[in-house]
Amino acid sequence: MSYYPLGGRAALTIGEQGFVGNNGIMTHIADRRTIVLGSLSLAGISLVTARAGRASQVATGQGQASTGLTSELVLADGRPVTIWSWLPTHRRPRATILFSHGAASAPWKYEHLIQHWVAAGYMVHAPLHVDSTDHPERDRFSPAASWPARIADMRALAEHHGRERYVAAGHSYGGLMALALGGAAPTVPPGIATPLRDPRVQAVVAFSPPAPIPGFVDAAAFAPLAVPALIQTGTDDMPPGTSDWRGHLVAWEAPAAGGNRYALVLDGVDHYFKGAICRPELPGPPQLAELAQAAAISIELIEGFARNRRRARRALDARMSASGPVQLLRR
Repeated sequence: MSYYPLGGRAALTIGEQGFVGNNGIMTHIADRRTIVLGSLSLAGISLVTARAGRASQVATGQGQASTGLTSELVLADGRPVTIWSWLPTHRRPRATILFSHGAASAPWKYEHLIQHWVAAGYMVHAPLHVDSTDHPERDRFSPAASWPARIADMRALAEHHGRERYVAAGHSYGGLMALALGGAAPTVPPGIATPLRDPRVQAVVAFSPPAPIPGFVDAAAFAPLAVPALIQTGTDDMPPGTSDWRGHLVAWEAPAAGGNRYALVLDGVDHYFKGAICRPELPGPPQLAELAQAAAISIELIEGFARNRRRARRALDARMSASGPVQLLRR
């Protein structure tokens, strides 16, 4: 699928396609209760209600369990936004990650990644965006509506958490959303308040963000990125219509040097870690070991810069290499 024309001028060709059904673990929403939060001004969007769903348990790869919750934020225009949350059960959360999924995907299709963050003690919240093939009202939204809806979803989620600082994370289309929250400046639809940057963002983790897309996001749009960041790609991660994975690194190359921004390149890894994230229906086998490696490096970035841990920054810098199956570079 190539999608999301913006004002008829550009089309995002992020690459997620062919999703069928719901392969997640936590699909049942029950025992809902309504919590009135009041009206919060949100650049033209008001968050008025949250509804919480039934908890379930998700085993992590490290043997811990996380509590999985579904909840709902209702915007002033009446549009409900379902939020998937993973909470560590054995410790108080050490950091908060707000995660934006790839085009046409869904939060639960990233559990192989999210489980590593939860095992490290992080709380993860992720909205189900309207472009998801699992969104129950997807057909009501035109392709052009996906970008402003994503902005609204992430702003509402951040506002729901009040003054709390957080890490913005995402994959592909969601990686662009995370970068925008960290200061990048892609084209903004009419009527959406700017800047997109949220000063509460401490760091960005962007898995395979898009290469420049004419009329929507060019190299200059990535230059204002203002926080430490990890930009990940792989040597088999080809943007649609190209044979060069390096386009995913423009988000790393464009900002001025000196901002603690890291590029991670994994040998042989494609856009989906062969079905480990985003598209679980792919034949695989999923690249779980490579995903675990990427997750470990993202955790060091979060620990080092969102939690200001010197040991984590030293560990991250000790991994730096310009060659080999795991390349890690810093600007």
